Order: sequence, then C-alpha cells, then structure tokens
Amino acid sequence: MSLSFYLDKGASLDPGAPCLTIDGTSRTYGEVVALSRTVARALRRSGVAPGDKVGILSANDPTAFTCVFGIARAGAVWCPINPRNAAAENAELLDLFECSALLYQPAFDELVAEIAPGLPKLTTLVRFGPGDGLAAGFDDWLDAARADPPVEAPPPDDVVALVGTGGTTGRPKGVMLTDRNLEVMSAITLMSYPFEGRPVYLALAPLTHAAGVLCFPVMARGGEIVIMPKPDVGRFLELIEQHRVTHTFLPPTVIYMLLGHPALDSTDLSSLQCFWYGAAPMSTARLAEALERIGPMAQLFGQSEAPMMISTMSPAEHRLPDGSIATSRLASAGKPTPLVTVAILDPEGNPLPRGERGEICVRGSLVMAGYYRNPEATLEASRFGWHHTGDIGYLDEEGYLYIVDRAKDMVITGGFNVYSAEVEQALMAHEAVRDCAVVGLPDEKWGERVTAVVQLQPGAEIDPAELIAFAKERIGSVKAPKQIEIWPDLPRSTVGKVLKTEIRGALTRA
Repeated sequence: MSLSFYLDKGASLDPGAPCLTIDGTSRTYGEVVALSRTVARALRRSGVAPGDKVGILSANDPTAFTCVFGIARAGAVWCPINPRNAAAENAELLDLFECSALLYQPAFDELVAEIAPGLPKLTTLVRFGPGDGLAAGFDDWLDAARADPPVEAPPPDDVVALVGTGGTTGRPKGVMLTDRNLEVMSAITLMSYPFEGRPVYLALAPLTHAAGVLCFPVMARGGEIVIMPKPDVGRFLELIEQHRVTHTFLPPTVIYMLLGHPALDSTDLSSLQCFWYGAAPMSTARLAEALERIGPMAQLFGQSEAPMMISTMSPAEHRLPDGSIATSRLASAGKPTPLVTVAILDPEGNPLPRGERGEICVRGSLVMAGYYRNPEATLEASRFGWHHTGDIGYLDEEGYLYIVDRAKDMVITGGFNVYSAEVEQALMAHEAVRDCAVVGLPDEKWGERVTAVVQLQPGAEIDPAELIAFAKERIGSVKAPKQIEIWPDLPRSTVGKVLKTEIRGALTRA
C-alpha cells in the first residue's frame, strides 16, 4: 500500500482533527490530505513519473513532511536527504538515487546551488518559499497544477522509499524500503507499545530518520504530530506539558542532555505513555535514572535495512511485577518482535545456542528489498538466507536480545575479545560521565589496547586513573581501559551516533 495510506486512514477517523502542528499552528487531516494531492499533481506536471525518485532536503517542517505523501500519491519514491550531511555526501546520495526532483527549504539555497550543477538528472527544483533563478517557488509550482486531474498512482515495484545508510564507513548505500517493510514496522509498533486514546507525538529528532517513520503508526491512529523545527531540550519539555504529549522518540545522547536539564523535575510529564529510545546503546545507569525521573521508557532496535522494530521492550517490560526496575534486563534490546525471526549465527552461518555470542541476523517482511544499484552489497548482507545486521550479540534464556558490539568495533587485546559496549556501560555508571566511546588502538604488548574517550557531565572533573579503577571493579582488568582521554564532546553523525572511526583516527594520529 502507498505511504499515503497512513494519512488517509487518520483522515477517515476525523478529517477535522489536528494532524501536523508547529509553533502552535495546526493543519487538520483534511488540509494535509488536500495539500498532498496538489503536490502529486504538481509532481506529475513537472514530469515526475511513477518510479521516479524525489528528494526532500529540509529540517523538520510540516509542509516538507506533507510532500512525502504527495510523492507517494504520484507513485514516486521518497528520498529523505538529511540536511546535516556534508554537501558532498548529499550530492553523492542524490546521484546514487538518480533523483529527478528535489524539494528544499530556503535555508539550504547555498547547498543546492553548490551541488545541483553536478547533477544533470536533477531536472526539477522546488523551493519552499518564493522562486529564484534556480528553483520554482512552492506556491507558484502548486498553483500551476491545481486544475489538473487527480493523481493516485500505485507504488512501483513496492519500493516507496530510498534511505541513505550514511557514509561513515565508506560510500553510502541506498536502502530500498517497500510498502510491506513500513506496514510491518507500523504493525509491530502498534502491537508492542501502549496507545491509549488519540496519540500526540512530539518530533524533535529529524523526520528524515527514525522520528519520521514513527509518524506513520501514529497517523494510522488519527494522532497529532507536534513538530519541532530545531533541537531545543528546554522547549521539548515545554511542549510535552503544553500539548499533553503521549509519545516521543530521542536517541540516548539527547536523553542524557534531558536528564541534565534543570527544568526536568518541575515539568508535568504525566501524559507520557511511551518515550522511545534507540539508534545507539544507552547507559543502563542513565536508563534507570530516566525511568524514575521521566517515566515510561520504551526501547526499539532496528536499522535502516530492517526499520526500527527488530526487537522491542515496552514500558511495562522495564519493570518487574512489583513495580521495581527490572535492572537485569535494562542492558538488553528487548525481545525479537512477533513478525521478525532473529538468530545468532557463527561466521559459517550456523545458529548458535542461547547465551553464545555471534552475529545478529534477521528474517521477515521487515527486511529491505536490497541496496539500490548495488547487488554485491545486497548479496553480502543476505548470506545464508538471513539479513546480517553487523551487530554482535546473544539471546538469553528468557529470549531477550543483547547487543554487545558492532562486529567491526570488537577489540582483541592479549588474545581476549573485548566488546566495547560492555566497557562503555561500565564507564557510564560513573556519575561524572555523560557519554563515552571505546575503541581499540595498536599496541606492541596487547595487540590492541582498550582505549576510552570520555565526555564528562557539565562542571565535572575526574582523574583518568580513578575512572580506570572504577571500570576494573566492574568488569575486571582485561576489559578495563588501558588509556582514557577526556574530550569536551564526541564526534557524531548527523543522527547523533558517535563516530568511532573519527575517534580512532584522531587517537592514532596523536
């Protein structure tokens, strides 16, 4: 089914209900439907045919997000382009995706002017604002097509979106997501987490990433999407209280900032039913703190290739029957979801028993159709009939999934395998540590030495030797860092993930 299904389903429940809200102004479901239909007409008038790729380059914005559904109605493929990427990476993605049209905010005029001349297939440029010498103005572009016949084309070959994997480990790849992938993702979301009454979802994280696709199940319930145009933790808290927000999503790094905000404990968070976290491992110490100070935390684990819902842990699963925190399972990624099969495989593709560590591999309709124009990478990722996540983990006797590391981030020191995530959890248990990253560096004695880069809490100070001793008490001397560096911040990708390749490179050059 088309991505427009989620919008239309919400509209069928109440076309007059608020759909997209920003800065106190709401557009109803009926208004968003009408605009999306006009966008579809304008795309068709611009020569965009079913199957063509259309990029959207925008910060969080209701008009830009409405265009996603217009693209779907035209039978085209939505290509979210993250504005935080470097110009070269976005140019590479637009070229890889073979985009014929790009809709963008005026804030990115310079970026588009820089990259557009090198993209001959990009024949339609539309600016969310007045036109200029390079692009048509959005309103004029729409006006020219308002009298055209309606457009409702089925999605071609079931592919509805192309998502870039990011270029932190090499050239970016385009993940082909089908209507079935996102349908299954939405179904898992609705069956795995509480949805009581009409949801109100607060989108601070980029709508080009996880925050965007989480809108689909919310819209299927007729919910309201409150959009934040830029990150602001204080404003985030205000909006939860003001709009009685029920659902939201943040990566762990931003949750750590939230826990450090002076307004947290005085904000009314009683409306929250589900505060999703994911996209990176979260400190169990900070998670326990969040459960006490924020409330109903809910984990999700997935990747672009199997969006969001490989495994889940509901708010209820974070606690024991007596209401106390389920400390033993906080380090897990929850349980594999009902519509996904998870196996732990050895390098030869053999399944490993419970408790043994290997690569996390998945099967099911959540898994992508493949990498766009990259059959070699598709074949590599689907060896033995399973999708290979690249994560190392295990399943415990209760069926909870534990992610211990990315395969490429495992450190082999003195002949022992040390998983960086375990070391990071130990360091994050210290009250002075806000965030950290563990890598392996070449070492004549150990082969690789476990090295940690630490970002401290604001105003905190600590001797690295003290922190090493703290880690030794928890995980032993083999796993504890041999070296700790204190940095004011950690390098991060555009979606907030710590860039260990940059850390490793900086430390190697030092």
